[in-house]
Amino acid sequence: MNLLEKYEASQLKRLTEGKAVPSFAPGDQLVVSVEITEGTAKRIQLFEGLCIARKSRGLGSSFTVRKLSHGEGVERIFPLYSPRVTKIEVLRRGRVRRAKLYYMRALRGKAARIKEKAVARNKSKV
Repeated sequence: MNLLEKYEASQLKRLTEGKAVPSFAPGDQLVVSVEITEGTAKRIQLFEGLCIARKSRGLGSSFTVRKLSHGEGVERIFPLYSPRVTKIEVLRRGRVRRAKLYYMRALRGKAARIKEKAVARNKSKV
């Protein structure tokens, strides 16, 4: 491991300390809690939408969430290990066959639905 990898590993450990990053993929419905600072006041803002992309770049990892707000598509790119992102919650897992869901930008209504991923059940014989 070279010096840069050691530094990045130590920073990842420091940034994820006390914060659980769930496993999620494109196609999943997410609720992202973001800390907003306005002057001296701080508040938590929720952004709920569909994860359409994920970049795995170590410390520079990020994910894109898309939602419809008053009929207008809104996308936000969140750094995965940002101290401003306080919590990521997975509402439902989607079954998709692509890594980037940019085609969702052109779809509306029923065409924009994504099927839910089937939950694997452990059947044991008694």
